Amino acid sequence: MPRRRQFETRISNGGLLAYPGGDRDRWEHDMFGGAYTGVIGRPIYGALNLAGHPDGAAPRFGSCHLVLAAGVPARSTFCHGDSHLGPAAVGTADAFGAIRAALIDEVARTGQALGVPAPTVGSPPGWETVLAARRAALQHSLDDPSRHPLRGHAPGRTLDDYVEAQIHGGLTLSDDVTAIVADPSFQGTPTEAHLASLGIPLHWHAGFTLAAADVPADLRGPEVPPLARRIATRHRRPDLDAELIGRAARAAATDPHRLQLIKYLWHLLVLLGRPAHQSRH
Repeated sequence: MPRRRQFETRISNGGLLAYPGGDRDRWEHDMFGGAYTGVIGRPIYGALNLAGHPDGAAPRFGSCHLVLAAGVPARSTFCHGDSHLGPAAVGTADAFGAIRAALIDEVARTGQALGVPAPTVGSPPGWETVLAARRAALQHSLDDPSRHPLRGHAPGRTLDDYVEAQIHGGLTLSDDVTAIVADPSFQGTPTEAHLASLGIPLHWHAGFTLAAADVPADLRGPEVPPLARRIATRHRRPDLDAELIGRAARAAATDPHRLQLIKYLWHLLVLLGRPAHQSRH
């Protein structure tokens, strides 16, 4: 089963800019020297999970993510930060030096990168050691989930701090995906049944829940808290989670402004949400 691109789905949790002549078309032209035209055959976007975050390297773009096979990075390109920013640090799996240097510089300047602080201020080598340990722990949980479940790992919550990946040559579930990591709010729903039917190992991270009454007005604007309360009231649930926000997004599919507010609500859930098993209700 092939995975489709933004140009085909016209779906994004970022900007809806993937169409011929749009911003995404221009960015890809600049990045790849005009190699891609039309709609079919464009790169597929993801993020490189260098920090071993159980909620994925870029949860801004969704509550569930795919773990890809070891051979996929060999046909991928990468950049430090999102490609819409025109980053200077770009590379491949075999030529990653510019991106590594950008990350090390970020750690030296700010004390952290990819949502992971350096163990000692201004210590990039220590930071890289922490990253390697986190990746190993994540892989251990994927290999032996019954003994080391993913829900025991703290989320990364990295809305904007990631290494973007552009995958070239397509992506199929049967050949390129080794695991699916999903939000536990989908357990017991048709979504779980569908994911389980794909024949790919299915894992659950800790998830996010946030009381509608706790949604702040100072992070994504004053329209978001009342929307959160309306969604919670409509579904008779005090807490928001990924499944509920997904329902609200489907209902708002023809209302761009409301859909944008729901995206903001998802950002807040990632930033502020408690693990699902710690819900207060």
